[in-house]
Amino acid sequence: MTPRQLGYRFPAEWEPHEATWLTWPYRDESFPGKLESIYPSYLQFIKQISEGEKVRINIPDESQIEIAKKWITKLKIDINKIEFFLHPSNDVWCRDHGPAFLVNPMLRNKAIVNWKFNAWGNKYTSELDNQIPGLISKYFDYDVFVPGIVMEGGSVDFNGNGTLITTKACLLNKNRNPNLSIEQIENYLQNFYCVEQIIWLGDGIAGDDTDGHVDDITRFINSDTVVTVIEKNKNDENFNPLQENLLLLKKVRLINGKQLNIIELPMPDPVYYEGQRLPASYVNFYFTNNVVIMPTFRCKNDDKALKILSEAITDRPVVGIDSIELVWGFGSFHCLSQQEPAV
Repeated sequence: MTPRQLGYRFPAEWEPHEATWLTWPYRDESFPGKLESIYPSYLQFIKQISEGEKVRINIPDESQIEIAKKWITKLKIDINKIEFFLHPSNDVWCRDHGPAFLVNPMLRNKAIVNWKFNAWGNKYTSELDNQIPGLISKYFDYDVFVPGIVMEGGSVDFNGNGTLITTKACLLNKNRNPNLSIEQIENYLQNFYCVEQIIWLGDGIAGDDTDGHVDDITRFINSDTVVTVIEKNKNDENFNPLQENLLLLKKVRLINGKQLNIIELPMPDPVYYEGQRLPASYVNFYFTNNVVIMPTFRCKNDDKALKILSEAITDRPVVGIDSIELVWGFGSFHCLSQQEPAV
């Protein structure tokens, strides 16, 4: 039987967490020429999370644990909130290779969906990353569901009330599941993410090597509200795709018949490194138990985006952490993290 048939659900990110899972950055290939420079922002992220929940970190060996502990001491993070797991990885993006946690409200238990991860269409090596959900489920003795298809956590977002949002650019890309039709992919999403409705957007933002993850475009902040990024500069390559996605969102009716409440966020100024455009976006934020952490990019729209998001999310503060170094790895705080819900 599928998780949906057994009464499981995938909680929204703003629902209570037991912990947040991260994967420790230690390979130069993840941030070429910049690995050391990402640690201050990465550890600020850990500090913010740890003030409201446990932080569980996949890490390759004891020498890296010692490095991590030095940073934790330096930033005065409560070490009792940090748990290390000796799980080697290929890369740092736990949203995509980490476990997708389901909860069963009736049984009051937790399970993991262990999707396949092929490093965004076999662009990179992913053998170690692919093992992580299985290692975690074995350690905690969680039930495991194995759909057998490629799926990434950053390609989907949820309202906690039966609706999932994704993009055709990513999930229908032939480098993921070339033998599956859109109807078959929807069937997997419905049965293993336990949803009823799937909203399809179009293309992602420039510089995104994931082929269009939705967590750089449009995110739910409650059951009937999304924030979506908009580019004001008509000459920017993001202008048309983001306008097209906005039009698609305006046509959506939720399961209960309600129209989506849509809040527009600006895009930051374009971020380049060595001539390469990077996928800088304010919607790559992450809900923790006590705050929402939004990436900032040292530009004029940082404060504007923080203000809009703070006015839209009223049950916890929104804080900005500099992401100008992190985004060289083609992601930010949401890409780095995977929530483990409380039961």
